[in-house]
Amino acid sequence: MLVLGVDPGTYKMGIGLVESDGESYSLRLSDALSPPRKAELAARLGWLHGRLEELVAELRPDVVAVESPFVGRNIKAAISVGQAQAVAMVAAASHGIPVSMYAPREVKKAVTDNGGSSKEQVQDMVQFLLDLPNPLEPSDRADAAAVAICHINNTQAHDIEVWE
Repeated sequence: MLVLGVDPGTYKMGIGLVESDGESYSLRLSDALSPPRKAELAARLGWLHGRLEELVAELRPDVVAVESPFVGRNIKAAISVGQAQAVAMVAAASHGIPVSMYAPREVKKAVTDNGGSSKEQVQDMVQFLLDLPNPLEPSDRADAAAVAICHINNTQAHDIEVWE
């Protein structure tokens, strides 16, 4: 299974392409897409969409897994992250690739076994699970890989057969 994980953001969008053979994970690509900081929101979203379109067409993942925005006190930030999330969904849909959505706590629980884990704990566990020499920096890259791992774990959990 080949999963493109996306940690949406309008200034920095983490992406992580993770492959699993059912027993182990392998990181195929990791990046943080950064549109021009001074660009207006629509221009940043357009830039992100163009880059994601290229990546999805080139990589042909089986699924795109996207982290849902955390809605805290900053509603404006949550809305812009939701817009970046929509960009990732449209890029996948335009290539006929299914999209799965995961809440931040769900991603953290799948990777660290604790839904309240810190960014550093997620980075450390992603480094361990992917057998990497160093943590993925910036943390958006680790978060995207964690979303992909979450989807793989979720899919494998549903594929387990019960023997009587």
